[in-house]
Formats: sequence, C-alpha cells, structure tokens
Amino acid sequence: MQRNFQKSIATLGYDKSNSLVFVSLAIIILLRILFTGLMGLMPQDAYYFFYSENLALSYFDHPPAVAYMLRFFTVIFGQNAFAIKFADFTITALTILSFYSLSQHFVKKEDLSKPLLLLISTFMVTILSLITTPDVPLLFFWTLSVLSLYKAIILNKKWHWLLAGLCMGLAFDSKYTALLLPFGLTLFLIVSANYRKLLFSVWYWLSALIFLMTISPVVIWNIQNKFASFKFQSSSRAESVQGFDINIKYFFGVIGHQAAILIPILFFGLLIFLFKAIKKNRLRIKLIQPPTLFLLCFFLPTFFLFFGASFFIWVKLNWLMPAYITGIIWVSRYFSYKWIRMQVIVSVIIHLVLAFQLIFYPYPVQSDDTWYGWKDLSQQVETIHSKHPDAFIFSADGYKTSAILDFYLNEKIYHPNVIGEVALQMDYLPNDIPTLAGKEAIFLDSSPRFSDEERSGIIPDKLLSYFSSVEELAPILIKRNGKTVRKFFVYLCKNYHPEKVLTVN
Repeated sequence: MQRNFQKSIATLGYDKSNSLVFVSLAIIILLRILFTGLMGLMPQDAYYFFYSENLALSYFDHPPAVAYMLRFFTVIFGQNAFAIKFADFTITALTILSFYSLSQHFVKKEDLSKPLLLLISTFMVTILSLITTPDVPLLFFWTLSVLSLYKAIILNKKWHWLLAGLCMGLAFDSKYTALLLPFGLTLFLIVSANYRKLLFSVWYWLSALIFLMTISPVVIWNIQNKFASFKFQSSSRAESVQGFDINIKYFFGVIGHQAAILIPILFFGLLIFLFKAIKKNRLRIKLIQPPTLFLLCFFLPTFFLFFGASFFIWVKLNWLMPAYITGIIWVSRYFSYKWIRMQVIVSVIIHLVLAFQLIFYPYPVQSDDTWYGWKDLSQQVETIHSKHPDAFIFSADGYKTSAILDFYLNEKIYHPNVIGEVALQMDYLPNDIPTLAGKEAIFLDSSPRFSDEERSGIIPDKLLSYFSSVEELAPILIKRNGKTVRKFFVYLCKNYHPEKVLTVN
C-alpha cells in the first residue's frame, strides 16, 4: 500500500525539494473548503438560484445549465447558502479532475504536477469554487469537450466524437462562449494536414448533429421569445462599442484583472512565453506538432478574441477563463519548479488575505457585489414588512437586492419591471403585476457608497410616476463591530398604478 502511495505521488512529480509547493497547495485547498462555510450568499448565487426555482429551456441572459446544476444540489441539500456553494465547489473539483486527465496526454509523467499546480493555485479556481456563475458548468463541459475531441482525433477513438458533440452542446447550454469549441475543432482540422480529411468524415458530422440536438432547448426558447437571449448577448454587446475608438484603459484593465485571477507569475509568464514563441517563429503551423497545435487551437482564438475586443469594450474577467484550460497545459512545459513555487506561495498569501477579509471584514466592500450583510438586510426588511403586511416588496438595482430577498424571505419579491425598468429574466416570467393595483409597496434602494447614516431626503421621481404618494422611512443600516458597513434607503409607496408599466411583448 505504501509503494502504491509513493508511486501515485511520484506520478505528480513530487519530491522532497518540492514539499513546500505541495504543502502550500494543501493550504489553498483547505482555505477554499473553509471559504464555502465562511462566505455568505452573493447576489449572483441568489439570481441563479432564482433561475433554478423557475426551470425553463433557457433564460434571457444565459442558457440553463447553471439553473439545473443548482436545482440538483438544492433538492438534495436544501435551500441554503451551503448547498449553492457546495455545488460550485463540487463541479469545479470535477473540472480539475478532468483537467488532470487532459494534461496526461500532453505532459510527461515527471512533469504532470506542473499544469495541475498552476491551475489549482489560480484565483480563477477560487472564484469558480465560491461564486455561482454559468462559467462553473462551462469550464467543466469545456474541459470534457477538449478531452473527448483529443481522444477522438489524435487517439482515433471514434465513439468519442459522439461524446464530444454532447459535451460541446452542454458547454453551449452553459454559456454562449462555448461556440468557440466547434470553432477550435474546425480550425484545428483545417490547419492540420494530418487530420484535415476528418472534416469530411461521418464522425465529424455526427458530432455536429449531436451538438445541434443538445443545444436545441436554447434555440427553441429563443424562437419562442423572439431570439431575445441571442440578441442580448450579440447585438447589445456590439452596441456597446462606440465606433472604433480605442480605449486603452479597457485594455490595461483586462491585463490587471487577468493577472489577478491567474496570479501574476502565471499570467505574465504566459504572455512572455507566448511572445517568445511568436518572436522566434515557433507558431508556424508547419513547425508545430499536432498535439501542441491542438492545444493552441482551443487557447489562442479565445485569448486573442477577447484581448482584441478589450480595446473597444469592457471585457469581463470571466470571459477569458475557458482559454486557460489548454493555455495552462501549453505554458506549463516552460515553467520551472522554481517559478511554480513562487506562483503557489503568492497564491497562498492572497488566499490568506482573503481569509482575513472573510473572517474580520476590515475593509467593507463599497458595492452590491458582496457577500456581507444580505441576511441581516432580509431580517430587517421582514420586520418592516410586519408593520405593513399588505405591501409588496421590490427593488430596482438590477437583480441583486430582489434576488437576495427572494432567497431569504417567504414572500414573493418583485423587480424593476414594477416601475417599467428592464428586469432581465423576470421580464419573461408570468406577470401578475396588474393584481397589485392600489396596493402599498416597500421599495429598497441600495447605497453602496454612502457617506452618512441619514435618510436621503429625496423621493425618487421614478416612484412618483407609479404611486400616488411616497414616504421615506428610516434607512436600513448593516453594522459590523458597531460600524455601519452597508446602507439601504427604504420608501413606503402607496396606491400603485400598474397601468403605466411598460410590459414586455
């Protein structure tokens, strides 16, 4: 038994000189487990849980995989923050295992720990493990897709073509970024002289057929809803580009947040080795071995697409995540254990700082994208509502406050569409707003960058357009160790006029 253990450790490239790396890695993993219990619910968690309570073929802003993921875990473990965090942690752990299986096909046994250490040490994995987003199932199915395609193409295991089609479809059912998977596949077959003939094989087209069948629920939902989701994720993004004016701040912003989620050692190492490969002409297709070319076809298109887009639009930190699955495997060949050791140590420091923030909350987050104070808010709202039991509750800060209250309270919570504003997925649910006519309402308005604890003294015009009268109540203050860290303005609105609401046709 001891020999088998030593053999498995040796497979990962472990030796006494690298013990610090593995001890540090164990600390990071233990901290992530600790975080699942320490970290409260995020608005994103609550919003996608709202998805899971209203299962559908797809949704306005994203495909449905994240909803079904949460439904599975909350049915088993109950409606609580732990079940949601455990879902993220479990699926991300499966992504890491799939990544390890994929790495085995590209890295020598003695170096197999390199890509694994690099991936696990990233803050990207921490984000995926703790915050519910469509990227959680996306990364899992993306990794499985690449693994299945490698086995189908390079290892000539034909039935893996069918599995690849299914996994690519499920990746698309997670997030539309997955369209880059069939693009990467087709690109590889086009540029690879050895495998170009597979473009005309029945297996390639069977894989495409299964892909189309798997994404059909998303397509059907879009057809039923005038292609709302496809338009939101395409034309609305394009409209955000103001001409072709280059905004260099966006570009450097992407460099900053990508360095943060990968950890600077890995991110800048990736840029340096990529630059050297380009400079020394090592990326000429004829000079690249098929396995390496395969990795690059699922890394470079996504990487360059979003970096290029960052000159014109704000690219979110999670958009590039899929590229790093094969990108990390490729660059790990050039990393020495010295640099990996530095990467892991820096990662430990960052995670210890996060642990300190989660436990003591010394630096309040001046944003609604925080884990702190939501449960306290819900309790205080419940107290206010007990004094006005016939009033309905709503907020208009996108989805955040409403989604959180919907999670914690045993009341139906309403959204910005009550006052004619866009409400994302809520605009596509059965609408009972007309039944609220003449009722009172409690309106909550988050003030993340507050400067005092007083009332605002201002009645929002948007409320006066839909209610006969509006009275500002005392604000809700969320405190930590006697210090106010969050603030919400509260308004009691009377005699609601739903006929003025702009409904979605």
